[in-house]
Amino acid sequence: MRSAVLSAVTALLAEGGFDALSMEAVAARSGVHRTTVYRRWGSTAMLLVDLLDLGTEDDWRPPDTGCLEEDLVAINREVCDALTADPSPTVAVIAASFRSAEAAEALSRFWADRYRRCAVVVDRAVARGEVPAETDAHRLLVAATGPLYHLRVLLRRPLGQADADAFARAAAAAATTACRLGATLPPPP
Repeated sequence: MRSAVLSAVTALLAEGGFDALSMEAVAARSGVHRTTVYRRWGSTAMLLVDLLDLGTEDDWRPPDTGCLEEDLVAINREVCDALTADPSPTVAVIAASFRSAEAAEALSRFWADRYRRCAVVVDRAVARGEVPAETDAHRLLVAATGPLYHLRVLLRRPLGQADADAFARAAAAAATTACRLGATLPPPP
């Protein structure tokens, strides 16, 4: 039942955004009785919360190519694919999360989980001597992936694999240059 309901939420958001999301539409799309949807989730905000929480329950792991730059490229390609799907459930869920405090908090938990999982990419790079031990994994990962979200979600600009690769390579180059110079990335503000 949860899978059917959350699949319906994803599809409705991708097709029409938050305004297309209603308990009735989710019930109709999922084939789950409206009363059950109301009883279990109570509101569209809680449907979004559960959808985002589901993302923290999956078994996704970042790639391990044996090289920081290529790991970041692979991550960025996944992000690019998610942001440029037509329609993009990822963009729709991000946009919808700003419509309720509960969903915004769930989105923050989702990102915290993803950055925590991706920190291993930097840990492996430290172990290989590619970056300094003091490298801030979160900051490096934001430097690689952040521009993709900025271009596609905030500026609504086209985004391609070449962009994803370039941002990943630039972030990796900055981190590995710091290692060669014996420096560290500055701490976050």
